[in-house]
Amino acid sequence: MNIITHYPFFLLIFVRITSFFLILPVYSYKNIPVFHKIGFSFFLSWIIFLTLHPKVLEINGLYFGILIKEMLTGLFIGFIAYMILSAIQIAGSFIDFQLGFGIANVIDPMTGAQSPLTGQFLYTFALLFMLSVNAHHMLLDGVYYSFQFIPADQVSLPFDRHQILLFLLKSFSSMFLIAFQMAIPVVGSLFIVDVALGIVARTVPQMNVFVIGLPLKLGVGFIILIVVMGAMFMLINGLFETMTQMMKTLMEMLGGGTRGAG
Repeated sequence: MNIITHYPFFLLIFVRITSFFLILPVYSYKNIPVFHKIGFSFFLSWIIFLTLHPKVLEINGLYFGILIKEMLTGLFIGFIAYMILSAIQIAGSFIDFQLGFGIANVIDPMTGAQSPLTGQFLYTFALLFMLSVNAHHMLLDGVYYSFQFIPADQVSLPFDRHQILLFLLKSFSSMFLIAFQMAIPVVGSLFIVDVALGIVARTVPQMNVFVIGLPLKLGVGFIILIVVMGAMFMLINGLFETMTQMMKTLMEMLGGGTRGAG
């Protein structure tokens, strides 16, 4: 296959891959040079191009519409993966609110956005865990198999918008459920500490609970966080599987599959 002859078809693949990496976790971070991102997208597009059966396409008005469709497809699939992994930072926000770190957000150098202290701590460990178990290969598999569900030369996306809306609602609910499961041991323990401090404040008015409350909550929160860290990694491992399954479901729905959001 000659890439020059089938250049319009190759460009469709390249646009989807580039759009996918534009928002995808790990691959989209600012500390990765843009030149490396474009080069990696090019060579990955070339590999995918060699595995497909390219067609000779004409560059006309319809072709530019297909280009926009490919860009939106890559962004949509990458957004689902990013949204599911955001559950880790949301769990950190829940924990920070109880620990008193809610006003101490830091700038994440990888994304350029503000993130909670505990959320950034957990997210860094989650990324290292994802790289150690090769979960980032699932993301590459997802964008590769997207061409099986949604052909690059497909003119439009024959999806049902009602199913897409239900799917997005289910994705949001799954994200918050996983975040709640990750944060509930620490948040629940700190709630019990707050109740105990309230009882002490009522029974011993001479004691200043505001002075001892903050260091006590910090100590209890860190101890509980260390104890449940193993269980959190189990949830993060399940989060990777949820992310892959939701990416597959979304690709089936965008390609006109019959599988619903449930």
